[in-house]
Amino acid sequence: MKEKPEDQQEKKYQKPIRYFERRGTVSPEKSYYVEIDRVVNSEKQDIKTVVDMGRYFSIFASRQSGKTTFLERLRDKLHKDPTYVMILLDFQEYNDLELSQFYTLLEKSLYEQLINRLQNVQCEKTGAVQEFLLSHPLTDHISFHMLFEGLNQVLQYKKIIVFIDEFDGIPMSALSGFLTSLRGLYLKYKHTDQKALYSVGLIGIRNITKLIVGGVSPFNIADHIEIPPFSFQNIHDLYAQYTDETNQPFTENAVNKIYEETAGQPWLVNRLGSILTVQVKPETVTPIDEKDVENAIQLLLKENNDHFDNLYEKAKLYKETFIEIVFDHVEYYPDDEDQAWLKQYGLIKEIDNKAVVANAIYKARYVKTFFREARATKIFAPEDYSLPNQHLDMESLLQNFSQYISQIGVKAFYEKGKPYEKTGQFLLTAWLFQLVTGSEGSLQYEVNTGLGRMDILISYKGIKYIIETKVNHLDDISIIRTDGVRQLARKYLATEMVAEGFLVIFDTHTQTGASCKPSYLYEGNKKVTSFTIGIGRNELKKSPRIKKDKTPSPPMNR
Repeated sequence: MKEKPEDQQEKKYQKPIRYFERRGTVSPEKSYYVEIDRVVNSEKQDIKTVVDMGRYFSIFASRQSGKTTFLERLRDKLHKDPTYVMILLDFQEYNDLELSQFYTLLEKSLYEQLINRLQNVQCEKTGAVQEFLLSHPLTDHISFHMLFEGLNQVLQYKKIIVFIDEFDGIPMSALSGFLTSLRGLYLKYKHTDQKALYSVGLIGIRNITKLIVGGVSPFNIADHIEIPPFSFQNIHDLYAQYTDETNQPFTENAVNKIYEETAGQPWLVNRLGSILTVQVKPETVTPIDEKDVENAIQLLLKENNDHFDNLYEKAKLYKETFIEIVFDHVEYYPDDEDQAWLKQYGLIKEIDNKAVVANAIYKARYVKTFFREARATKIFAPEDYSLPNQHLDMESLLQNFSQYISQIGVKAFYEKGKPYEKTGQFLLTAWLFQLVTGSEGSLQYEVNTGLGRMDILISYKGIKYIIETKVNHLDDISIIRTDGVRQLARKYLATEMVAEGFLVIFDTHTQTGASCKPSYLYEGNKKVTSFTIGIGRNELKKSPRIKKDKTPSPPMNR
């Protein structure tokens, strides 16, 4: 994709004809467009095959993932054959309608598209269909069912395919009857070749095949299809269109970087394309490289836009689960309600049976936002904890963090009555994040190493600080302390060639606000400074089973 230097000298920048779309559907005449591939069902059959088989199916796709554009392009393809009558409905604004209003609007859109298509292909049955429709108003799910019973008698040799976008917007009063009618039509005409309603696709952010209405699933007769993100080749081809128009190429490393950071999310890919070509490196034939992509990502992360705002509101609804997924290898459970909604909104995905954030850009954007919210009651600057030798005063910093926990309370640590494992790590990371905001340092969390995953790694003025967090709910805290020291010393300190690390234990049997004094422990030639931060709730004071940690620190090799 990278141009040769001599070719660059010969070519001049040309003003682009099209642009990178980020609002609504994509028009190939006005915007750069690539066809999403790999849209198949569980049997790896593409959507055209599924339609020709007369199947009913649901299509899952989060918002701004290209589904509407995909449907419009599919309609263009199908309508090259006069046999097909594809009707595209949209229920997005129907949610609060009365039942009668819903069917009135459904009738208007469905009838209008049906007649227009029949007229466009000069169908000889157009007049008869018009006459039938005039005498058949839609008032409820029964009349909807009977509509296609009647069309079966009037209109032969046509395949009506109905796609309903934003199906989640259907009024609850209409949901059960509507799906039951679709199920009845499917089962009755499943083995009939000549049928008016040939195929149905319901598109929404929920897996409609699992939808339960009145104790049953009225749409469990359907296939389920997901619209995938852009592949690497999709992104390559999309940017190549811009190059063809302007003579400005993207290097292979730049495309790789965009694919890695966006995981192919179409809106992000298009938005980065726009930032790169309009803000970062505009009106030149100089190639867009990996460094340019890094700059564009930083601009994007600071941008206010509807895409980020909408997803943020969804992330807040399931904040604890989202944070847990960010900070841990959480097993993916398709029936977990929080995970299901986060996946449906496009915030997380499944990889190797684990729930992970959908892409690196979402992770960076929303984790930083939640960090800022978490530290809202206490703000500090790196200079507050700087020592003369350019080291950070980690002991004072972590002791003050313990005081911060006592100020904000421990309610966040408990979910359904038990310690919430990742809250402490999240709050501590948010606290430490202030050290590197606008400074000459960096903070990484959940860092992969050859021997495991470090919880927190701070690099500040060339010095590394490794912090491991634990939650203790055992009576004897020495067990988890010993494990934590060995894990730090033998795995992380050794691999990073660091002499000292820090262990923070959130202890459910130590009362909040209790003195947090460091303990100095050794494993071989490695030093571990350990802190016990109390997250015990008030009611624990009355519990006779609490056993104070009176045991001495576990023996270590000095």
